[in-house]
Amino acid sequence: MNDDSMDRGGRGRFRRRRRICAFCVEKKTIDYKDHDLLRRYVTEHGRIRPRRQTGTCALHQRELAVAVKRARHLALLPFVAE
Repeated sequence: MNDDSMDRGGRGRFRRRRRICAFCVEKKTIDYKDHDLLRRYVTEHGRIRPRRQTGTCALHQRELAVAVKRARHLALLPFVAE
């Protein structure tokens, strides 16, 4: 078994560091009125970014989704990109 066969498997070669939830570390609250904060968690097309991209924990991801939806309803954030 040579090194090339190990590279193709894709297992255990590089270990990615686990992301830490920014809301847990800084003890921030998620508020639907803070559209500058929420804009970071929404793509340029207007979709909510998944947990694996943002690094938020499950609890804060759910709170974030609710806050984005409330901000959309009050026209603080767009539903879709223009």
